[in-house]
Amino acid sequence: MERFFDALRPLIRTVVRHPLAVVLLGLALSVVGFFSASDLKIDTDLANLLPEDYASVQALERLRQTVGSETPVDVGIESPLFEANLAFAEALIPEALAMRRGDESLFSRAEFRKDTTFLAFNALYFASADELDQLEAFLETEAEDARLEANPFFVDLDDDFGLEDEEEDTEGLEAALENLQVREYPVSEDSTVLAVRLFPTGAQSNIGGIRTTYQRLDSLVAALGPTSFHPEMEVTTAGRLLRQQVEIDAITDDVRGSFGLGATAVLLFVVLYFFYKALQVRGVRRETILSELARLPVTALLIGLPLVMSLAWTFGVAGVAFGTLNLMTSTLALVLFGLGIDYGIHFYARYAEERGAGRTVEDAAETTFVSTGLAVAVSAATTAVALFALTIADFRGFSEFGLIGGVGILFALVAMLLVLPALLALAERWGLLRLDPRSGEAVFTSDPRPFPAVKPILALSAIAVVLSIWALPRERFEYNFSKLEPTYEAYYDRAARISPALRGSSRRNPAYLVLNDTADVQPVVDELRRRAEEDTLILAVESLQERFPTTPAAERAKLDRVADIRDLTNDAFLSQDTTGQIARIRRAASTTEPIPLAEVPDDLKRTFTSKSGEVGTFVIVYPAVNLSEDARLSMAFADEVGTVEANGTTYHAGSTSIVAAEMLRLMLAESPLMIGITFALIALLMLLVFRSLKWTLLALLPLVVGILWMLGMTVLTGVSLTFYNLVVLPAVLGIGNDCGVHLVHRYREEGPGSLRDVLRSTGEHVTMGALTTMIGFSGLLFSFHPGLRSIGLLAVIGIGTTLLAALLFLPALLQWLEDRHAADPEPAS
Repeated sequence: MERFFDALRPLIRTVVRHPLAVVLLGLALSVVGFFSASDLKIDTDLANLLPEDYASVQALERLRQTVGSETPVDVGIESPLFEANLAFAEALIPEALAMRRGDESLFSRAEFRKDTTFLAFNALYFASADELDQLEAFLETEAEDARLEANPFFVDLDDDFGLEDEEEDTEGLEAALENLQVREYPVSEDSTVLAVRLFPTGAQSNIGGIRTTYQRLDSLVAALGPTSFHPEMEVTTAGRLLRQQVEIDAITDDVRGSFGLGATAVLLFVVLYFFYKALQVRGVRRETILSELARLPVTALLIGLPLVMSLAWTFGVAGVAFGTLNLMTSTLALVLFGLGIDYGIHFYARYAEERGAGRTVEDAAETTFVSTGLAVAVSAATTAVALFALTIADFRGFSEFGLIGGVGILFALVAMLLVLPALLALAERWGLLRLDPRSGEAVFTSDPRPFPAVKPILALSAIAVVLSIWALPRERFEYNFSKLEPTYEAYYDRAARISPALRGSSRRNPAYLVLNDTADVQPVVDELRRRAEEDTLILAVESLQERFPTTPAAERAKLDRVADIRDLTNDAFLSQDTTGQIARIRRAASTTEPIPLAEVPDDLKRTFTSKSGEVGTFVIVYPAVNLSEDARLSMAFADEVGTVEANGTTYHAGSTSIVAAEMLRLMLAESPLMIGITFALIALLMLLVFRSLKWTLLALLPLVVGILWMLGMTVLTGVSLTFYNLVVLPAVLGIGNDCGVHLVHRYREEGPGSLRDVLRSTGEHVTMGALTTMIGFSGLLFSFHPGLRSIGLLAVIGIGTTLLAALLFLPALLQWLEDRHAADPEPAS
């Protein structure tokens, strides 16, 4: 590599001779990059982190294409008077449906009033077999109890037994009766909140369109004047689309805020460091302080501008390659700023030193380029290799993070080795920067004293390593995804006001199997119900054909079941019922003839039909537990229902929970592989650099020790590994390796007795580099998103422990080896 940089001497001289052209070229490329990056959006859909050819992803896409996924805009109307709420809704709906976006309507339809009469008299015709069984058992039990209670000699000896089973039966019965309690309007129990659902026509992934829809709807609500209908009326717009908009806006603002905070802190830290170094050299005098303070903005511009250019180039490439950023890659701007500025620190410091020694601008730039530039390039190559290794992963959180991060590191290197020298030359030419030779340069005094407290440091380090290894089995992974999700107050406050009117089913997160043929429905249902008998994760299995009979035989069978239940409700012993339940069931069992699809109300028909209007060949599987509270349950549920065979055809279940489970399974499987490959590549690169196994092992030891300390620290402090921060572990390997490499390389050059000198010079530089990276990552600690905070926290701990290992453990080890005459440095080749 030294020969390669020697061959580039004419290039750096050309840069310094024509600095304006270089800077203008960099700016022009930056404009192109900014233009490409301006279309980047943050995609918060975790399902998109899986490859498109995965069966679970294809099943979910097929489900969306077949069943659809209409997401409504909800409007909540609240006042003490139901009639006033109803009047406002009836005024709002026609006005909303008349609103247009260009040539199309803003909303396709409204969902407000249901035909309660139809379902009240025909509900059992659309009930599932399980629901009919529960109703039938309930009626038989009620009739038997009524007979026994009518017997004057009956004594109930079982009052205190079987309470648990009775509670479970009651829960099942309530679910079965839920469909019989049809409300004409979506209204709260106290009738003070009324809901209207409007269905937008635009693409539901278009955040700009969603924002415009809500703005126009809010304007319409204001124009109608809610208080003119009732003085206390309040109207609230909400819905899942609003959550999507709020989520994207909040995360985008959060990423920008974290970047602004982190980048400002890093830049301020760097310029103050150079301010301190200048005072150290020139002395603390009033005129020196004033002149150096005046130079701080110039220093910030010289180091910051190339870095901003590199970020524009990087995210311009990301815009072309991916079009979107995921939650992991959205943090890379801050990470790359903290990493890339390290290269600028080294180049600027060495250039100032060369100018202070009396070299010309051209000679100083060339010397810095072929010496410090080489070291910086090796450091950048190590980090880039670690990141590029992630691109082979199937999990897009890894692969996209690795590609964008690796490209960003290389662009930062190019910017600091070419654009920064051009800016330095321009600044000196225009008098903005004065780095002329000065008298009174600090004289570097060698310190041959050995590194102190070698044995205690090594002993404590070994104890910490042993404790960390002992703690590894106790490393905690956060499977509760709900703890990693932020709270969007702007959405939940609105949703909470409407939710009393939108009471829905207690069943959540169903999985759908979309079948090719109706002949496959029953075999799939039978197989899943067989599995349900063995696994409590399956609550219920339903098919739409079972709810809506489509063949003469199925119609006759359903009518016979309904007739049986109707007969049960006519039992003389049930005539004394005063709760109204028996009468409601009897009314719901009024169906005596098959009901053609054309006669079914649209709002009910949509439940049973596909987007094309045909009765869908769906099988629905409901989980018995809340899958979001433990991803291990999601993975178990995916194993149980994810794949089913029927008549020689394999079907895959479609569900966001199943996709999330597959994504987590893939990430957990690939994480150790990515870490292993990254470490192997770093070790190979170190071997190529040092050309010695001994020095390679010495350079890698602080990294290994630091990573073990990091894992031990996370156990000690209760910090969990998460779905989000696993992606940063390979990056920490590449970043944390720099400290040991630079210190070992310098010690190898200087020889025995140089440890204190190495720590005073190179140690200061690697500390600055690690601290700037840590400050960059620490910007994420102020994020409102728990997942993003976990990335910043793990990175800060990891980089901190690897730095500590390089500054304490490595020098102590080298001193111990030196004392034993086992590490005589070889001449640098």
